[in-house]
Amino acid sequence: MNIIYATYNIHHYSIGVYTYAGYFLLIDCNKAEEGLKTTPCSECALNALAIDEPLEYARLYLDGNMQMWVDAEDSLEVW
Repeated sequence: MNIIYATYNIHHYSIGVYTYAGYFLLIDCNKAEEGLKTTPCSECALNALAIDEPLEYARLYLDGNMQMWVDAEDSLEVW
């Protein structure tokens, strides 16, 4: 799937993905994050990613690498 761009919808906590083929995919962030093992810090990072970089968030979700990204974020925490 060749993605043109993605936008974040603050009212529905979702990301709309538009493709070259004219398709529109709506990612419900609540469903995408369901079952992830997160900490408060990684939850905040996920929210920031969805808002600031919706295309990257969509890519992580569609590739199935979201938990790996969350784990990497959690390993960066400094106590």
